[in-house]
Amino acid sequence: MENLWSGQVLDQAAAAAWAAALRASGQRVVFTNGCFDLLHRGHVDYLQRARALGDALAVGLNGDGSVRLLKGAGRPILPEADRAAVLAALRAVDVVVIFHEPTAEALVAAVQPALYVKGGDWDSTRRVPPEAAVALGYGGRVQYIPYLPGRSTSEIVAQIRS
Repeated sequence: MENLWSGQVLDQAAAAAWAAALRASGQRVVFTNGCFDLLHRGHVDYLQRARALGDALAVGLNGDGSVRLLKGAGRPILPEADRAAVLAALRAVDVVVIFHEPTAEALVAAVQPALYVKGGDWDSTRRVPPEAAVALGYGGRVQYIPYLPGRSTSEIVAQIRS
């Protein structure tokens, strides 16, 4: 099935319809979420590895207010529309959905990906993302991708500010 929405920024309802159509055709949807402020090599590597785990990748993008709540004053560096456009342009990313809540739980519940993916700064024992419980609740799986050392937006921002 050709993905007519590929590379687009969708709202939650359109993303849910996109995922349902892919599931109906037997394809496996992978979902991840994050701030993706100042896109860097660690992000690109992570998104490529997440996409390789399925047939399509949806990325939930924290809106500006959500990023400020999570990261503090001065963040995000780039506005949500810019971050969404850059993510959507990546070959590994099929669709992007901006969400404004502190977590992507409602978005995961709507999209119902076969696989929910988070980076290695999260894990199944110490720091479990709240979205993982949602995915497991409808029968989805959760997977953690190892973190690429020395590649983080916070480190880049600290280096720029020093």
